[in-house]
Order: sequence, then structure tokens, then C-alpha cells
Amino acid sequence: MKLKILIWNLLTSYLLISCGTSTKIEAIKPEAETANNIVFTTKVSYVGMPVTMEIADIQKVLNQNINNLIYTDSILDDNNMEMKIWKTNTISLSQENEKIKIVMPIKIWLKYKYGTDFMGLNDSREFNLNGKVTVLSDISLSNWQLKIKSKIEKIEWNESPTIKIANKNVSITYLINPALSWFKEDIAQQLDEAIGKSCDFKPQVIDALKTLATPYLINEKFETWLSINPLEIYATDATITKGNVLMDLGMKTTIKTVIGDKPTEKMNWNTLKMIKVKNIPNNFTGSVAAITSFKSASRIITTNFKGQTFTSGSKKITIDNVDMWQKDNKIIIALTMNGSLNGTIYLSGKPKFDSTTQEIYFEDLAYVLNTKNVLHKSASWLLNGMILKKINENCRYSITDDINFGRENIMPFFNNYSPIKGVYINGSLGTLKFEKFDLLNNAIVSFINASGNISVKIDGLE
Repeated sequence: MKLKILIWNLLTSYLLISCGTSTKIEAIKPEAETANNIVFTTKVSYVGMPVTMEIADIQKVLNQNINNLIYTDSILDDNNMEMKIWKTNTISLSQENEKIKIVMPIKIWLKYKYGTDFMGLNDSREFNLNGKVTVLSDISLSNWQLKIKSKIEKIEWNESPTIKIANKNVSITYLINPALSWFKEDIAQQLDEAIGKSCDFKPQVIDALKTLATPYLINEKFETWLSINPLEIYATDATITKGNVLMDLGMKTTIKTVIGDKPTEKMNWNTLKMIKVKNIPNNFTGSVAAITSFKSASRIITTNFKGQTFTSGSKKITIDNVDMWQKDNKIIIALTMNGSLNGTIYLSGKPKFDSTTQEIYFEDLAYVLNTKNVLHKSASWLLNGMILKKINENCRYSITDDINFGRENIMPFFNNYSPIKGVYINGSLGTLKFEKFDLLNNAIVSFINASGNISVKIDGLE
């Protein structure tokens, strides 16, 4: 009986040894880093914006903002003249060559002091003028206001000009026409000032910029915000063609991508000045974020390993699962395997971008220290450089879909986007180029440099 028991024990031990060729390892898992989950990047960009304003819209704004009394000067002693100018009907604007032709029905009351103050030898007379003034105007944009420099071409009288003598209006058409040169320049100047005050576009432009600068949620899952923050505004001289006023605006801005809470901006919009320049390109550069969760990347890399066996002599392993997280600005890659080795080993490396394949790979991929020590003791064959190289070749994944998703998120800004009523933005997006990485607790953020062109149309101003 004792002999049978001894034989049975030897046979069992042999079978256990024969079937137990696989080595089980237990390396210490590197803990994930629990750093602040906000990624913040700032990029200074220059955005060119060709702006088109229809003369018909400027006419509409003028008629809305200029009503009844246009100008009043009630001080007689400064230039021996008091004057009041009223708008009596609709102002019309049209293009004449490279100028704007303005026809304005007006009524003028003029009090003129003449003579000398010596011994009180002076007098004054009141003039009443009612007609239609035609002016040709050069146009420009200065510190947000439409500036017009006008020259009166002609005045057509609806009623004969009169002068008040002994409380009676006496026709003086034959006198006033030759004398118009005395105050034509004054009338033109007052019209220009009234038009300039009524065409201050700063409130509307600032409202549009405020809307553009409001952080826009481009990825709800990762709470990713994109905001555009103007620093300076540039403008070229205005030109007139085909019934439109054309000018180029430009904007120096920071384009920010923030991940986490919605960012808050503190900016004094009233200090934003318009700087005159000769020309502005209509292209822009900016940065968008393409986000790949570690879970998604792990799933892709696990698929890469499917059906592959890594061998060294008689030893072989297969990778069943891949997991990833970040620690100390590096990516930890956990490989769960079976075969001649069972368990999980841990590698670390820095993410890099292959622009040719649009793939993320890991530079200097190596076993973390504890894993390396464990392998030295129980599976040194796995330290073979060739096996690590083959593993590294499979630890990569494409971010093409993430880049395309980033493109899709920014494209609404280029397709007739209207931040406020009357302002429409169109453009095109060029090639997206990788810029840099940032790491979240649960994702890799690839910042992509975007370029393109943009145009702004101001249509239907109110």
C-alpha cells in the first residue's frame, strides 16, 4: 500500500510539473496620476476678414438714425452765424464712380450777423432755405465710425429762399445762389458729422466679437471649450465698387482650448481700438483639439495584437488585453498576456505623432522599473529587444477620425455662421497639421494647427 501511495505521489508531481510550464508574474501596477484635469493652450493668431456693406444698407441706417433736426448752432458771436438744419424726407445714397452720391432733402434756418460792433452799427437777418442738397462723398472707416468727407455739388430749391425783413419773408433767390459759397462748406461739414455719428458700427462689431469670444462647447463628453479672444482690430481704407463698400478687417486674437469647466474671460471691450493698416491677408491660423480617450486607444491597440504570437525560442505569448493611463507625463501601457507567461506587464513611453500615417506611437517605450525587475527573475527572455520592438510596432493607433471630428466641430463657424443679426461668416478650412500633445486623466489631447480663410458680410444692418 505504501508503495502504491509513493508511486501515485510521484506520478502526480510529474504531471503537475509537465503541465505547469507557464510562469505567472505579479508586477506592481503603476498608479494613475490624478492631476488637474484642465488643459489650457493659448495660440496667438491673425484672422483676416474682408467686410462687405451694401450702400443700400448704409442708406437704411442713415434714414433710421437721422430724423428731423440734424444740426443746431445757437451761438451767434463765435462766427456771426446761427444755423439749424432739418432733414425733410428720405436720404438716398448711390455710387458715382468711386464716391458715394448723397441726396438729402433739407430745410435750413440761418441767422447771419453783419456790420460792425463799433457804436452798435450791426444787424442780423434770418434766412429760410428749403431744398435738396446733392453731395459727393469720400468714405473711410476711422475708430469704428463711417467717416464721410463731402463736397456739395448742387442745391435745388423746393421753395424760393427768403429773408425776413420787417417780419415779412422776401424772396432772395437771385441773391442767395451766388452767396452759397459762404456757407456750403459749413453745411457739408455738418452733414458729414451727422452721418458719422449715425454710422458708428462699434456696438454692432463688439456684439459680434463678444458672441465669437463666448466659449463654445466642441466636445460635451470631455467638456472641451473653444474661445476666440480679440486683442487688436485692424482695418484698411474703404473702397466702393458695384454698390458696395468694401474694406478689410483683421483681428489679432488668442484661440484657446480649455478642457474642464467653462472658462470665464475678463475683458474691457471699450478699450479695443481699430488700427489703420495698408493691407490684411484674409487667411487665419488657429488650434483645435482632437481628443482620444485612453479607453478608445486601448481598444484599438488590443485589436492590433489580435492573432499575433510573440516568441523567443520555445517561449511564446499572446496579448489578450491592453489598458492605458497617464503618469508623470508619460503613458502607462498595461499588457495582459497568456502563454509561457501569464499576468500583466507594464510599459511606459511618451506619445509621438507620425504625420505620414496620422498615428500616435510611443517613443522610448520601455518596461517600468518593477516590471523589469520581475522579468529579470522569472522571464528574462521577454526582455529580448526584438520582442519589445515587435510589441512597440503594435502600440500605435490612428487619430484620423479624431482629426475629422475636430474639423466637423469647427466647420459650423465657416458655413454662413451668424453670431448676430446682419453679420454672416463664411470660409474654408485648409489642411490640419499636428502641433502638440497634452494629457488628461482619461485621454490624450492632440492639438491640431488649422489654417484657412474667412470672410464677413454685413447685410441688413439695423
